[in-house]
Amino acid sequence: MTITIVSTQEAEMRLSELIRMVQEGGEVVIEKNGRPAARLIAWPPPRPERIPGAWAGKVKYHDDIVGSDEDVIAMFSESAESDTV
Repeated sequence: MTITIVSTQEAEMRLSELIRMVQEGGEVVIEKNGRPAARLIAWPPPRPERIPGAWAGKVKYHDDIVGSDEDVIAMFSESAESDTV
């Protein structure tokens, strides 16, 4: 990756060129009074559009997904009984 360091005045004059450089994978640091003040970065590409139902038929789950688990109920009951002693 190429890093280009420019002053604020140079950045103003070469903005279109610097934007193009960043879009092509380069990095631009803008200095003010000889010190880094900003970094020019490319805008991230758009995320793919979500398609409702795209996962239909691809996810499998147990039929009783909201039912009770007997082992968990037993552990909870044992814990509740031991707390009252």
